[in-house]
Amino acid sequence: MKTLLLPTKTYRLNGRLWLETEDGRFLGIGRLELLERIAELGSISKAAQAMGMSYKRAWDLVSSLNAQASTPLVATQTGGSKGGGAAVTEAGREAIAAFKAMQDRFQEFMAAETKRLHDS
Repeated sequence: MKTLLLPTKTYRLNGRLWLETEDGRFLGIGRLELLERIAELGSISKAAQAMGMSYKRAWDLVSSLNAQASTPLVATQTGGSKGGGAAVTEAGREAIAAFKAMQDRFQEFMAAETKRLHDS
């Protein structure tokens, strides 16, 4: 294999992992963070605020996640003087853990391929 690298340069591979369905993007780093914030804060609006996004954007992402998943990842509740709350379901917790494991393997792959670039 012919090397593409100049001897004085250091290169590394970089990329993002996304899970997609036939309906489009399903789960990636940003959506994972939203799920984690909802789990932590118990609210879509509080999670959105903590992430600096609009409630509408967060709600749209949660709706998309729930629509594409075989089991909803977030359950919402209404009521109370300050609106409703939200909780990450068991399926949501499993999706978080599975994506994090895939992300770790993806990063290992990228590191190994970067090493191959420099070794060739």
